[in-house]
Amino acid sequence: MNVARLVKKAKKGSKEAILQLIMAEKDAYYRLAFTYMGNSHDAMDAMEDMIVKVYENMEQLQKEEAFYSWSKTILVNSCKSLLRKKQKLVFIEDWTATNEVELASAITTSDPYVTSEQKIDMQELLLCLNDQQKEAIQLKYFHDLDYQTIADVTNVSIGTVKSRVFQGLKKLREHYGGDVDE
Repeated sequence: MNVARLVKKAKKGSKEAILQLIMAEKDAYYRLAFTYMGNSHDAMDAMEDMIVKVYENMEQLQKEEAFYSWSKTILVNSCKSLLRKKQKLVFIEDWTATNEVELASAITTSDPYVTSEQKIDMQELLLCLNDQQKEAIQLKYFHDLDYQTIADVTNVSIGTVKSRVFQGLKKLREHYGGDVDE
């Protein structure tokens, strides 16, 4: 798939090109939305909102090769907007068994050796972090985004992202034990 070619078609109004671009990364979009929203239904709502915004604002994309970074930024902003509208905070204790299964499959579907219990434990570990550290660590390690993409998505400097990841990991090591030196 040639991303630049599809983006050019999408800029000319091709809905099919936008659909091809989004479907190529649908699992990554879903995992990202699920991380913010906490359940499948709200994650899908956020994705729908993102698709509409991508279609409406396609001409604003400056660099074709930045489509995925740009669209993930839109998705994160859609998630945050929906959460603000609902004034919703999801506590891990409130999750049903269904949500636990959804979370387990959403966090790291690519690693068949990580059990559902380990995935839930990862979420529990993150409860000791502030929201910015948790967000940065999830984007870095659950979604495998690079520092620049995280900076773009969260609208902060790359140095701030690195600091949040470093301080968050340091806090996790101090809180749960482990080697503080990397």
